[in-house]
Amino acid sequence: MTISDAVWWGQQALMTVAMIGGPILVVALVVGASVGLLQAVTQVHEMTLVFVPKIIAVCLVLALMGGWMLERAVNFGVWSFSSIESIE
Repeated sequence: MTISDAVWWGQQALMTVAMIGGPILVVALVVGASVGLLQAVTQVHEMTLVFVPKIIAVCLVLALMGGWMLERAVNFGVWSFSSIESIE
């Protein structure tokens, strides 16, 4: 295995992690910013008000996209293990 092969495998792993974790992080960011803006406008500064909508949104994303995320992770794992025999 050359250095370029190792870098390519690292890039593929990082892309897979970004594709799996990205939707959850984006939804949590959007919901958190929206609730924070709402709190700033209404001057209601309750700490639990931020966590409940984030948890609900993240659970909803996991329920809707969890199968795709798991399939993506399993495909990367199978692809990684099946390519071990071709490494010189």
